[in-house]
Amino acid sequence: MLYQTLNNGVSIPVLGLGTYKLTGEDGLAAIMHAIQTGYRHIDTASYYDNEFIIGTAVKNSGVPRSEFFLTSKVWETDQGYDATLQAFERTLANLQTDYLDLYLIHWPHPLSKATWRALEHLYKQGKVKAIGVSNFSNHQLEVLMEDAVVMPMVNQLERHPYMIQAEAYAYNYDHGIIMEAWRPLLRGALEEEPILVALSQKYGKSVSQIVLRWQIQTGFVVFPKSANVHRQAENFDVFDFELAPTECDEISSLHKENSPESDIIIGR
Repeated sequence: MLYQTLNNGVSIPVLGLGTYKLTGEDGLAAIMHAIQTGYRHIDTASYYDNEFIIGTAVKNSGVPRSEFFLTSKVWETDQGYDATLQAFERTLANLQTDYLDLYLIHWPHPLSKATWRALEHLYKQGKVKAIGVSNFSNHQLEVLMEDAVVMPMVNQLERHPYMIQAEAYAYNYDHGIIMEAWRPLLRGALEEEPILVALSQKYGKSVSQIVLRWQIQTGFVVFPKSANVHRQAENFDVFDFELAPTECDEISSLHKENSPESDIIIGR
């Protein structure tokens, strides 16, 4: 497994498991299998309504909690200082742990500055090892950081070959913020892209593996979601080959759309 280092020195695995819509007994079984496959980085959110089954899977896995990197996020309806602290305690209880590795603001919100102060409080208490945001534009990050004491360590955005987030990556990189990619495989919409098919044939890897390798080599942390045991194993098997820099550029040239501009004003 490869790691990136956050701006506070914490190591984060570059590949994890996305868990959106993994719920119930089937979700529990999928998460348990992913852990057996070797996944240790698990991304969730209170909104996903699956924190409890993730906590159960981790607890019953036989793998020490210290070997996992668990991320969750505070939802829009829980933003604000006091509400965030309460939401965090619910998340800890659901995940059946006494700390998180990473806690994020799920979406920008008028109360995100107050929410950030709560995250800073949790970080200083040692209840979370790293804090960050999700779906924040460059401008929204800039406004959030105006009053921040602890700078964000992670920003999580939609990212795939059709939306490469070049400007966001440059801004976050300049501010020491690691970027994570959600919807990294565009839900199978890339399978017939000629450039990716050609690279798939060259390396003897699936298109999904090519895209995940591109994500990692271009500086992103990535966590594809799958409940399929074969696809989980395939997604995890991306560390035995390396794309040439020119091939990464070729994939990035597929870019065709930018993130929709958020008009949410970050307030106090």
